[in-house]
Amino acid sequence: MKESEKPLERQVQKTQRLHFRPGSMTEFPPQLVHGPVTARLENRTTREDVSSSPWSRRVKSHTDDEQLTVAELLEEANRNLKRLHVHGDVAASSVSRREADSCVLSGCLWPRDPDGKVYVPYAVANHYFSEELDVIRGAMDSFSNSTCILFVPRSDQKDFLHIQSLPGCYSYVGRRGGGQLVSLSRRGCLHHGTVQHELLHALGFNHEHRRSDRDQHIRVLLENIMSGHEFNFDKVDTRNQETPYDYSSVMHYGRLAFSRDGSSPTMEAVPDAGAEFGRATRMSRDDVRRIKLLYCSD
Repeated sequence: MKESEKPLERQVQKTQRLHFRPGSMTEFPPQLVHGPVTARLENRTTREDVSSSPWSRRVKSHTDDEQLTVAELLEEANRNLKRLHVHGDVAASSVSRREADSCVLSGCLWPRDPDGKVYVPYAVANHYFSEELDVIRGAMDSFSNSTCILFVPRSDQKDFLHIQSLPGCYSYVGRRGGGQLVSLSRRGCLHHGTVQHELLHALGFNHEHRRSDRDQHIRVLLENIMSGHEFNFDKVDTRNQETPYDYSSVMHYGRLAFSRDGSSPTMEAVPDAGAEFGRATRMSRDDVRRIKLLYCSD
């Protein structure tokens, strides 16, 4: 079996053996939190040379003053990702592409403490510079500032998020048990909204355009999707918690996501075809509301 065909957990274990040593986990000591990230880090994705694909040419056309959306950042960071068990930016534990779907319905939530808080332990590999850690910490803090979710450094908890800089941005959906991988590559993933997006996956949230009720709001144009990527648009039996479909969700892909030629739309809004979606750079009000309904309400 080729290395790329091995289950993702086994590939992660090999990565850990190659790159980790005792004491190589970085928690977030206060002295590492210095404030805003530097302009060098913010502009990394727009300044670096990227591939000559149609989508990449769109990235190069952005000026330094324009901010790429989370959907654009994720697609570029994962464009050449070769891992068999990563679908879009969602990790799966087997070759089944539906392995990570509907996890909330089958039980994948992080437990709520008697004090009403949900403590999600994490450990961060010693792969990052201090200003890159600031980005991760800032995204984590955005959850505790607006919801009952608190990301806390791991001590001896069995279940925790293991954040590493592997190629691409991706996460499992919901709590999987043990040290579960969240990949936040230093090349393209360290942006506030992108980290929020992957942490929302880890909390159990799937992509907005895959909601069970999406056909009332989005039309998927299968003929325009890159061959082999149609599964990224499969509907999921989601728990929508009676919240409205959210075009502004940080979990929504853009109209050109996985476009076969970089210009033909793969989704359009209905009934108003001119409605914008997939333009988020951070969590929306309804993203926050859904976290509260799923985790913080009795």
